[in-house]
Amino acid sequence: MGSGAIRRRFSLGLAVVTAAGLLAVAAPGDAHAAASCAGRKVRTLPFSTGSVVVYKRGGYVCAVTLAKKPGTKRKMSVSVRARGGRPVVDEGNFKHHAGPVTVHAGRRCVWVKGRVGGGSVSSGWILC
Repeated sequence: MGSGAIRRRFSLGLAVVTAAGLLAVAAPGDAHAAASCAGRKVRTLPFSTGSVVVYKRGGYVCAVTLAKKPGTKRKMSVSVRARGGRPVVDEGNFKHHAGPVTVHAGRRCVWVKGRVGGGSVSSGWILC
C-alpha cells in the first residue's frame, strides 16, 4: 500500500471520529440514544423529568428514557410492549438513562412507558 492510500485512510478515519465527537457535543442525550438504538427516531415523548425517545428499524422498536437533569442516580425505567406480547422493561437506579429496550413488533402497535423519579409518560397504542 502506497503512502497516498495510507493518508487517505487516515483522513477518512479522522473525519469519522471528528463527526462522531461533534454529534456527541451537539446533543449529548440524543447522541447517546442514537448510539444505543438502531433505526430512525420516530417519536419523542417528553415529560416533566425527562423524555422517552423511540426508534424503529425493520419490524423492531427500540426505546430509551433520558433524564432531563442527568448526573444524580434516580429510579428510572423504560418499557416497550408490542400488542399481544409482554413488555420488555429496564428499570433501576441510573444517572443518565434507562434502556435501551428493543421488541419485535412487526406491524403491530406498541405501548411505550418511561419514568424518571416522580415524572412519567405512557404513550397509549402508537405506531399502528
